[in-house]
Order: sequence, then structure tokens, then C-alpha cells
Amino acid sequence: MLVKDLMTTGISCVKETATLKQVAKQMKQENVGLIPVCNDKGEVLGVVTDRDLVLRALAREIGDHAGEKNADQNAAGAFSDLKAGDVMSSDIICASPDMNTHHAALLLAKYQIRRLPVTQNGKLVGMLSMADIARKPVFVDEAGDALSAICAAAPGNPIM
Repeated sequence: MLVKDLMTTGISCVKETATLKQVAKQMKQENVGLIPVCNDKGEVLGVVTDRDLVLRALAREIGDHAGEKNADQNAAGAFSDLKAGDVMSSDIICASPDMNTHHAALLLAKYQIRRLPVTQNGKLVGMLSMADIARKPVFVDEAGDALSAICAAAPGNPIM
């Protein structure tokens, strides 16, 4: 089975200049934990996860200790001033629609991530999640193996 047979299509994205408030609102409306960041051509520049919002943005705002602001916050500005481009993960692993789903599951496990943007000719065409793979009975074991690898991630490793 191929990625295009399981992926979710109609994925919306944001630009690098979108405010984090806009990103969070879009995540809530779409009930997702990841929003791709794309340029005007639809090319994926990065992704913002719910984890990015908390660890890279909100933690910056509250500082490392109560009552003090950390250096990152002072350099980048307040939470309300941060944009998607300021907190996005930019080393993105993508799948292609014609990739074998087994290979995509191996990528999820290898890079300890839960979602893969799917691109064709450099443009975002969908998203493949571990849940998409697990919904097919034939792939339940692969999804379990990928989840086991993700859960074994060392503390501090970002999980998308």
C-alpha cells in the first residue's frame, strides 16, 4: 500500500509570518497538533507543533524561573510578538505519495516522529500520521513498532 492511499489531504498551512495566536487557533479549529509552515508556492518550510508552542514559545515568555525572563525571550521578543517562523521545526522529514507505507512507518520510527508531511514536486499534498497507518489492520504491527520507537526517545528529543 502507498502513502497516498492512507494520507489525509486538504491540509491547511500557515506562513512564517503567522502569529502564534493564529497558529494555536487554527490547531484548535482543525483539532490537530501540527500545522505545516509553507511559502507562497506551497513548499514546506517547517512545521509548528503543539509542543513547539509550549516549549519554544510559552516557556520563553515565562522564563526559566518565576519572575525572571531568559535570554532567548529577550532576544526574540514577547510571546505575542513571536511568529510561526520563530518557533517552527525546520529539519522536516517528508514522504512522497508514491512511497510504500512500510517505508513511511520506518521513517516515523527512525526519526521518532508521529506525522509526516507528504510532498509532491516540492509542494504539500497531504499528511500521514501514525494513526492513519494504525487504522489499517494490516499495518497495526508497524504502527506499534513505530510507536514503541518513538516512546523510547531520549528526553529532550522533539516529537512531532
